[in-house]
Amino acid sequence: MMYPLVGELAAEGIAVARACRVLGFSKQAYFAWRAEPVSKRDWEDAHLINAALDVHADDPAFGYRLIHDELQLTRGLAVGRNRVHRLCKQQRLASVIVKRRGRGKTPGPVVHDDHVKRRFGAEHLDRLWYVDISEHPTAEGKLYVCAIKDAASTRIVGLSMGPRMTADLACAALRHAIMLRRPAGTIVHSDRGSQFRSKAFANILRHHGLRGSMGRVASAADNAAMESFFALLQKNVLNSRRWTSRDELRIAILTWIERDYHRRRRQASLSRLTPIEYETIMTAALAA
Repeated sequence: MMYPLVGELAAEGIAVARACRVLGFSKQAYFAWRAEPVSKRDWEDAHLINAALDVHADDPAFGYRLIHDELQLTRGLAVGRNRVHRLCKQQRLASVIVKRRGRGKTPGPVVHDDHVKRRFGAEHLDRLWYVDISEHPTAEGKLYVCAIKDAASTRIVGLSMGPRMTADLACAALRHAIMLRRPAGTIVHSDRGSQFRSKAFANILRHHGLRGSMGRVASAADNAAMESFFALLQKNVLNSRRWTSRDELRIAILTWIERDYHRRRRQASLSRLTPIEYETIMTAALAA
């Protein structure tokens, strides 16, 4: 804002009218600002910026759309999305999501038909699950995380962690999901990693009446559902500090998933509900 400069020039003996003319605004506008240096709009913007900064600090993965939702739904602030976009752009608040690096390996042959065919959504719970593995460093060595996500609610329904990326890791996550959800006929979609092509993994699927699924063409889009989850995990937990042990990181991951991802993170695909809120509503609707 150039108005304070007029006051400084006036203190040095330059006429207000002349300074305003040179700077490109009217003398009346300057004196109106003098009467009320901070406009009501500026004051409101300042409060909105502070609130947006708090929301973004709580979850750096939030972009302006999710920040707008949090301001309205949890803080009761009636504000338009375009205004939030403008203020976030002004403050350089943006979703910080980094893609995981590829494993750099040629995918193996498919052992299941592709039952998804890039139709990645699901209307009902436990109709379609995604599964993938990610790796994260600690001072003790890498911790591998295998997660299974429900396509309808985006809830993590199966999870296992360990020091090696083996078929046992994938099998443990699948057993966890089966124990938690008791599914029937669920499609379990994965990439073509060896862990998901193993006989042990296929036997668990077959024993519990689940259907394995793999895309026939290697494409990043086929794994986007899990990439988005692991990117959030990366920014909210893994990059927040250096981890001295696998157990320390394991506890931090579990805490973030159960406390923040499941119960606090509102998602556009769920009509701005959290995964737990969405599942509660869906379960109640089916029981009615």
